[in-house]
Amino acid sequence: MSTFQNPTDQELVNILKRSKDIAVVGLSGEVTKPSHEVAAYLQSQGYEIVPINPNLDSVMGRKSHPSLLDVEGNIDIVNVFRRSHELMGIVEQAIQIKAKVLWAQLEIIDEAAAKKAQEAGLTVVMDKCLKVEHFRLLGKEKI
Repeated sequence: MSTFQNPTDQELVNILKRSKDIAVVGLSGEVTKPSHEVAAYLQSQGYEIVPINPNLDSVMGRKSHPSLLDVEGNIDIVNVFRRSHELMGIVEQAIQIKAKVLWAQLEIIDEAAAKKAQEAGLTVVMDKCLKVEHFRLLGKEKI
């Protein structure tokens, strides 16, 4: 049985309002892909997008990084568009860079990875779309 619980709506609002830099792990250069659509929405809402994709030099006008460990500067949210079995490795990198939040998109679930992230002090959101939740909780309100 699952013991994982996502943050409450109020906690999500707090995360979204205090965050500025969002690393998007698995950000695609294809505009039709969900990762690109979500990142473009977040960028339009005032967030700084940090692409993480070893196969791209740049995307959305931003330099792409091979991994979280290659990013200079702070990352508030690590937004994950990778398969569930890749989540543990991403969590380990998120812990190393001292990210504040690990946000795994829809259908990305790994309870062991979530537990490890939480034990290291990260807030974890799993199986939720960052774009959908931002729009639901903050609507047209700019951060």
